[in-house]
Amino acid sequence: MARPSEYTEEIADKICSELASGRSLRSVCEDEGMPNRSTVFRWMRTIDEFRDHYARAKEESADAHADKIEEIAEGVLEGRYGHQESRVAIDALKWTAGKQKPKKYGDRVDANLTVEGQEEWLKRLLTDKES
Repeated sequence: MARPSEYTEEIADKICSELASGRSLRSVCEDEGMPNRSTVFRWMRTIDEFRDHYARAKEESADAHADKIEEIAEGVLEGRYGHQESRVAIDALKWTAGKQKPKKYGDRVDANLTVEGQEEWLKRLLTDKES
C-alpha cells in the first residue's frame, strides 16, 4: 500500500496525537496509513498550521515522558524492573522531556553573580596592568 503524501487534517491530527502521547515520529510513520518522515518534514516546512500543531504536540509529549518516568519508578519499587535498565530509561526520558519543555523539565541554572570580595581583586588586576 502506498504511503500518503497529500496533506490532510485527519492525518496531521493523528500524527500530532500520537506524538503528544510520547511516541516518536519514526514510530508513528512506521504505522500503516502514515506518510514517510520526509513527507512530514516537508509538511512542516510548507504548512504553517501543521508546523504549529506539531510543535505543540512535541511539547505535550514531554508530559507523557514525565508520566512514563513515574511508571518506571513505581515498577522499580514494586520489583518489576531492574535498577540499571530503569536508570538508563529514566535518564533518556528526562533528557528528552527537558529538551521538549525546558521551562518545566529542563535543568535549572542559577546565573546570579556576586561581587562581594571582588574589590581587592579588581584593584590588584588594574595595578598589575598599569605596571
